[in-house]
Amino acid sequence: MKTTLLIAASAIVTGCASASMYRGPMAEATLAPTNGNTASGMVTFAGSGDKVQVSARVSGLTPGGHGFHIHEKGDCSAPDATSAGGHFNPGGQPHGHPHQGPHHAGDMPMLVADGYGNATLTAELASVSLGEGANGIIGKAVVVHAAPDDFKTQPTGNSGARVACGVITRR
Repeated sequence: MKTTLLIAASAIVTGCASASMYRGPMAEATLAPTNGNTASGMVTFAGSGDKVQVSARVSGLTPGGHGFHIHEKGDCSAPDATSAGGHFNPGGQPHGHPHQGPHHAGDMPMLVADGYGNATLTAELASVSLGEGANGIIGKAVVVHAAPDDFKTQPTGNSGARVACGVITRR
């Protein structure tokens, strides 16, 4: 019982500490499965200065890596989420890793699901914003793909089908 309470208290303190770093705008996307898939979850975005922290919790995935991107259109209405368009890329860059060299503004680190199909991710993005302007992501879509992102195949990273999609809205 004491261990459970300590873990819960630690999680609350850690969450409050990381949230306090980002006092700017907030946004979120609720991920829903595409046709024939079971992946779902929540992605939150918190802005501070010229950085955006992304935090994701996704379940219903196959174990292993999954491409994870912001897409250009805030439309998840197609059964396979192709209505979300391609990767968000206002700068006309090639697809790549978000922390190494040129990349789409919407390229994010890969989600890695455990043996139960659950994935969590916390990362900092420098190529997007929660404000107005060319790099603003409010109204865009977040997509989780079926396969790992190789961070080099153009223009998608060879990430395969779209298994979950959600539209980014202000919180």
